[in-house]
Amino acid sequence: MADPELPKSDVHKRELAYHEKLYSGFAQRHFARPAVRLLRCHTVARILHLTGAGKQSRVLSLGCGIGDTELLLAPYVAEVVGVDLSPAAIRQARADAERLKIGNARFEEGSDVAGEFDVVMAVFFLHHLPDDDLAELPRQVKKRLAPGGTFYSLDPSRRRLSGALGRLLVPWMMKRYQTPDERELDPEATCRLFSAAGFDARVEMYDFGSSPLAGLFPGWGWGYGFAREFDDWLLRFDTLRRRGSNFEIVAKA
Repeated sequence: MADPELPKSDVHKRELAYHEKLYSGFAQRHFARPAVRLLRCHTVARILHLTGAGKQSRVLSLGCGIGDTELLLAPYVAEVVGVDLSPAAIRQARADAERLKIGNARFEEGSDVAGEFDVVMAVFFLHHLPDDDLAELPRQVKKRLAPGGTFYSLDPSRRRLSGALGRLLVPWMMKRYQTPDERELDPEATCRLFSAAGFDARVEMYDFGSSPLAGLFPGWGWGYGFAREFDDWLLRFDTLRRRGSNFEIVAKA
């Protein structure tokens, strides 16, 4: 977890430096691999299902990175606006939108954008925020949501079995995919932040082993598909759900 005594600006600087390096080649190659692509497609399906987003919906994506999820989502909604602090990420997202001729996806460098949205989403974003910023985020999100709008997030759970095994068996790989300041979050505590801000919020468990497998074996599309089906079976059991890898917050304004 980020040191509470560390100035937020230092955390932001480290996060930005890490992601500028990440988005200067590695992410583009990694996110295009079959298993990671299938993971992103599955995430888009979950976003559409859980938020009710459709052809009339405007969507704001916080921490959009290179826009790989957002560009997959764009054909199903009216507009997607992605924001990210990384100039390298925004350059890549804009280039990909132009290359794919996706005209309803817009990407902006920074942390905010004007306007009102039907959905605000944050895919693997909250766990990068310093504690104070995370506590403030629900109130900021509420300002951007249209009446009846929905917030969706996806982040690693503090109770995830895959994280404990990864730190034990492949610590070098865990470090490769994590910044010094990011951390796993407690699902219920994170959900309470949104409830306290006036949202009707709930927690869903996203997966058990399929996302970690996509990170370990990004070229193994068939393996991801099998793991995803196995996850859906495992997550039917409450005891196993608690040790799932990633959790979702679905919060209605």
